[in-house]
Amino acid sequence: MHAIQVGHTGGPEVLQWTELDDPIPADGEVVVEVEAAGVNFIDVYRRSGLYPVPLPAIPGGELAGRVVAVGSAVTGVAIGDRVATTDAAGGYAELAKVAADRVVPVPEGVPAELAAASLLQGMTAHYLVTDTFPLSAGQRCLVHAAAGGVGLLLVQLAKRHGAEVFATVGSRGKADAARAAGADHVIITSEQDFATAVEAQAGPRAIDVVYDGVGRDTFDRGLDVLRRRGMMVTFGNASGPVEPVSPLALANRGSLFLTRPTLADYVATTEELRWRAGEVLGLIAAGALDVHVGARFALAEAGDAHRLLESRRSTGKIVLLRG
Repeated sequence: MHAIQVGHTGGPEVLQWTELDDPIPADGEVVVEVEAAGVNFIDVYRRSGLYPVPLPAIPGGELAGRVVAVGSAVTGVAIGDRVATTDAAGGYAELAKVAADRVVPVPEGVPAELAAASLLQGMTAHYLVTDTFPLSAGQRCLVHAAAGGVGLLLVQLAKRHGAEVFATVGSRGKADAARAAGADHVIITSEQDFATAVEAQAGPRAIDVVYDGVGRDTFDRGLDVLRRRGMMVTFGNASGPVEPVSPLALANRGSLFLTRPTLADYVATTEELRWRAGEVLGLIAAGALDVHVGARFALAEAGDAHRLLESRRSTGKIVLLRG
């Protein structure tokens, strides 16, 4: 098979198209013929060394395709099944091994491209609005990077919960995408300070929760828009990791709550994983959740896909497709 391999950490140029032996499933594993792989910031963090992993390594945990081999002691998954996962052992490949209890069924009517484009971001958006800070009708949330892969889905799910959504984007073109997803108020951060704009529209300290996947560039000002006992949910590092925070900074702004969640803790069991994935994929199959694929690249062009993601010029999800 062919795969993208990282031999040492660095920029997108370290993503090398390589021929490797086909994977063989061990006990409890399946091999999936990859039809589409999602490109995510966690792949960038591992490639760059921000999140260290043993090297050489094949990036990519998110994929969709068909099962082509099954190891012993596997039940409930069979050759030919359409599946998706966020836990592949190297998804930037023509074939990938996955623990059988970490794959989820893909409903008929959901193409592999959409499954790969939605699973990680969709489940992230789902846990943010249903569990980390359960949104209810009439509450106000601020969604950063609202035209990105998580952002567009998060806006849609927040509106399904009845929230008033304030959204930040980096350009006028991205503003249209956020509005189309349902955002009530869209702020273009290249033109104005988002905290000042939020205050002008909602009043001082009027936001119940900030969902921040950007990190360093937006964190401090995000604290300034939260109501007393509001919650800052920082779940990504697109602009770099957040600097250490003194607990007194939270006390002085009104006894704020701060959490740094990660998807793994919200899909820790097979039952929760398949329930959460089923919710997301079911909404897509029903036409109730729109997944925007912003760019498609051949698997061998993974470096170009990373360059686009890191430029923050993309909207929606970037996917790699098998040639």
